[in-house]
Amino acid sequence: MTNPYELSQHAADALREHSGVDSYDIAIVLGSGWKEGAESLGTVTSSIATTDLPGFVAPTVAGHSGQIMSLEVAGKHIALVSGRVHLYEGNTAHQVVHPVRTVVAAGAGTVVLTNACGGIDPTIGAGSVVMIRDHINLTATSPMEGDAPPDGYGARFVDLTDLYSQRLRAGAHSVAPELTEGVYAGFRGPHYETPAEINMARTMGATLVGMSTVLEAIAARHLGADVMGLSLVSNLAAGVSSTPLNHLEVLEAGEHAARSLGDLLGRLVPVL
Repeated sequence: MTNPYELSQHAADALREHSGVDSYDIAIVLGSGWKEGAESLGTVTSSIATTDLPGFVAPTVAGHSGQIMSLEVAGKHIALVSGRVHLYEGNTAHQVVHPVRTVVAAGAGTVVLTNACGGIDPTIGAGSVVMIRDHINLTATSPMEGDAPPDGYGARFVDLTDLYSQRLRAGAHSVAPELTEGVYAGFRGPHYETPAEINMARTMGATLVGMSTVLEAIAARHLGADVMGLSLVSNLAAGVSSTPLNHLEVLEAGEHAARSLGDLLGRLVPVL
């Protein structure tokens, strides 16, 4: 069986061949609601279905279409990764992080992970974007589990002290001073959290909650990429608001914020 690092290298070679891009500078993983905003960054020069690349599995969640789009912005080659897959779809941690490993193998030294999330802080309303300062992994797994990485890769014991790059966050604040920072708690899902679980996350220091991002961030950092995390608060978490939670409001929040998300990414790309 091909190990996950060889598989991502095969996928990266296929991506390069299809896109004509020898090496990417930045990869942006698109969470729920972020695709429309990101596509406004510039003209897409190529697009490939992720299932046409080795090792990718098809997403099953509404709002996640599996494709990798290429474009050039401010002289930088960017891969837009649409079609995130999750643990709760029955995937392994290696399958969840395979898209990130692929784009890093294709050259991306900076990985921007976006998501839609629940807000634990009631002062941060729906439609706000929060930059992730740190995370709490509550998924009970890691992309570093299993066989040790092969020769040529870092050890499985990854230092996560500067997981969400201070350098990138400082650059973001220089062009988007309105961004606040928060701590993202990643749960396994797919059910929404209970009010008691939200209270637990709050006590642990989390201000954001969701079902993605944490495993991808670990995998990207292990490969030496600099990581930025951006969360669109689509709703207040369970117990913070009396309104019932549903996935439709996540998609609607992204649709309403598409223009502002595109504007934000347009300001950020030149400083990444």
